[in-house]
Amino acid sequence: MNESLDVMSFEDMKTEVEPALQSKAEEFHFLGYESVSNEEVWNCVMRQAQKKKEEAKLHVLVGLILGLSLTDFMNWLTLEAFKRDVE
Repeated sequence: MNESLDVMSFEDMKTEVEPALQSKAEEFHFLGYESVSNEEVWNCVMRQAQKKKEEAKLHVLVGLILGLSLTDFMNWLTLEAFKRDVE
């Protein structure tokens, strides 16, 4: 594995983890949530990483993406909708 990937910020790794984002979005599509986008999965995972203060390492980011549960995603999506309504 390339050492430089371990020290990049999560934002810098977005293109590297695109297959994992696509896989997670497809998983949610399979469960009946066809409107879920890769970008929404990304934003949810970034919020989780900020809250947990995770290290910016490629394996950590992939773990967060693949470990994202539908419940956690839907909770995040609901909170985001409430935030938009308040603003």
